Amino acid sequence: MCGIVGCFHPGERGDRLRATALAMATTIVHRGPDSDGLHVDEDAGLALGFRRLAVVDLTPTGSQPMASHSGRYLVVYNGEIYNHHQLRRELDGVAWRGTSDTEVMVAAFDRWGVAATLPRLEGMFALAVWDCTERTLTLARDRMGEKPLYYGVHGGALLFGSELKALRAHTAFRADIDRDALARFLYASFVPGPQSIFESTWKLPPGTSLTIDAAAVSSGVPEPVPFWRLRDHVERSQTLDDRETVDRLEALLLDAVGRQMEADVPLGAFLSGGIDSSTIVALMQAQSSRPVQTFTVAIPEAASLDESVFAAKVARHLGTDHQSLDVTAADARAVIPTLATMYDEPFADSSQIPTHLVSALARRTVTVALSGDGGDEVFGGYRRYLLAPSVAARTRRLPMVAARAGRAAITGVPVRLWDRMRPGLGTSVHRVAGLLTSDGVDDVYERVFGAVDGLGLVRGHRVAARSLFSGFDVGAGSPTDRMMYRDAMTYLPDDICAKVDRAAMAVSLETRMPYLDHRVVEFAWSLPASAHLRGDVTKWALRQVLARHVPTALTDRPKAGFGIPMGAWLRGPLREWADDLLTPGRLQADGFLDEAAVTRLWAAHRRGSRDHTNVLWNVLMFQSWLHTEG
Repeated sequence: MCGIVGCFHPGERGDRLRATALAMATTIVHRGPDSDGLHVDEDAGLALGFRRLAVVDLTPTGSQPMASHSGRYLVVYNGEIYNHHQLRRELDGVAWRGTSDTEVMVAAFDRWGVAATLPRLEGMFALAVWDCTERTLTLARDRMGEKPLYYGVHGGALLFGSELKALRAHTAFRADIDRDALARFLYASFVPGPQSIFESTWKLPPGTSLTIDAAAVSSGVPEPVPFWRLRDHVERSQTLDDRETVDRLEALLLDAVGRQMEADVPLGAFLSGGIDSSTIVALMQAQSSRPVQTFTVAIPEAASLDESVFAAKVARHLGTDHQSLDVTAADARAVIPTLATMYDEPFADSSQIPTHLVSALARRTVTVALSGDGGDEVFGGYRRYLLAPSVAARTRRLPMVAARAGRAAITGVPVRLWDRMRPGLGTSVHRVAGLLTSDGVDDVYERVFGAVDGLGLVRGHRVAARSLFSGFDVGAGSPTDRMMYRDAMTYLPDDICAKVDRAAMAVSLETRMPYLDHRVVEFAWSLPASAHLRGDVTKWALRQVLARHVPTALTDRPKAGFGIPMGAWLRGPLREWADDLLTPGRLQADGFLDEAAVTRLWAAHRRGSRDHTNVLWNVLMFQSWLHTEG
């Protein structure tokens, strides 16, 4: 795991290129604290910078930028290629210098070319490769978007990097906020790709590459070209019986986990005690001769969201070397001022806080941690996949007049009164009431997915929720397939992967996600929907794999999620901080948000009449970012 940066600026002088690349790389030293590297091609106006977190082949033979044996290709790359041993065997006749996967990659470029090599790479990666013969630069990103890669054209230069802060270090970078991207963020809690929060700057879409020459830098960057598309693997064509399904899935996951356990540094795993992380840890322990190191954090003051007791039980059963850390609510809140810098652009999935805390705990003893993230998106783990069709069927039979009356009656009772019966009940009741007037499965999904109240908050700019999902059509498929596909194409790369990458890399921890092995993903999408959703059970096939290793009684419980009680915190210990960011005068001076609408939402939340946590946290994360980084 590393960080990459670069500048392609035809006509720029070598000393300026060198200084620029060094400045860009310095911003992401946390991604690679072990060493750095730089290559400048003055004739081309190209500079490539690199920060290394040494994980495989700790010697200088694994350093980057790395040239191929022929000298034609030069690469900087962030990630891990898990099939590099297999590729090394296929590349017979190469006089290997070391044992790194990077060397295998550049040898493959020599043998097969860049375009033909990308589909052969199995792993997580964001890379830049310079073809010294053709004088072209190619950027590429892994199939599921596990590793980040931003790029943009500013002042006649193509800039790219693992994080936006690297691009902003270039003197030509224009930090003009994209209001359309902002509007989408206020709904989704993340900036949906390929947009970034800035104009003229984009995220390279997962599973694509982009090749550019000097002429294109000035005349216009071409569209990225896919080398793999999830849509091509949405088949639901498998006819296996239940036992065959579970056998095949277990074998694939064992292989994916086993390959991702390779490291020349200490390695462990996050363990919440839920289905996803418990399965990963169980398959790790099944292939390890010594106890796997596992990690979890708990916030005792938020007992309803504390899964550490379940993690401890799973760890004891599997025999892992388990570490659990109790953190106070004050410890968790202390992370909030760092989030704007950690995430570069507005990001408002509040589970970013515990994810960072568990990453910091793991980094005390390991350099690499496997994660159970991605399991919900790949295997149908979200309750909305069951809820949306059910709610849509019921509301279709309900006259609109009655639906509106019911919604008004329910939401007329303040959240604080519902909460007297059971903490958190008010939020749930109000959200369900909001679905009474929904129009079909897609409408239910859009209301459940994001903060609908955020859609109209950008001054002079409004977007529709469904515009976020335009272009992500699975084709012929069930409503559940549509929801899962949209999550895989938007929420997974731009929220889940981004959250884990930034939270962990901020403390120089490499994370790996076995569920995003593309062979696992392709197999999951070939299974009938009943392999994932059966009755009211989610992730059916994955649960069967886990049951072969861990008693069901230890993991069979309602999904809690990796969250914190943000709504209560905003009314309590975070109120002064939020009040400062949401003053009407500040909002008006900033010029981005409708201060009257934000003020109404904030007042209702403070009173406890409504729970607007989702949209308010989005607004607060934008305001915090704007006044820290923007």
